[in-house]
Amino acid sequence: MNVFDDLKASLEEAIEIKEGRKSASRTTQYEVADVKAIRANLNVSQQEFADALGTSLDTVKSWEGRRRNPTGLAAKVLATIQDDPSVYQQLSMH
Repeated sequence: MNVFDDLKASLEEAIEIKEGRKSASRTTQYEVADVKAIRANLNVSQQEFADALGTSLDTVKSWEGRRRNPTGLAAKVLATIQDDPSVYQQLSMH
């Protein structure tokens, strides 16, 4: 098989999965951090949280309101803070 045939087969399989004619062989789910709960656990304001993470107050508000989800490095940092709240203290000092 060449690359084109591999891609074509993959797309055909994706269509079958989407239409419910086939089950996915594996699925990946990501847990979105509950930013409001993390911040409440730390007992800090939205502004303090934004400052420690190096982001804007509006970004924190949009995460908490579920209008946007943290992605990339922000998602990893939030997961780390959730697992070990002492990480937040280190961030807030810089």
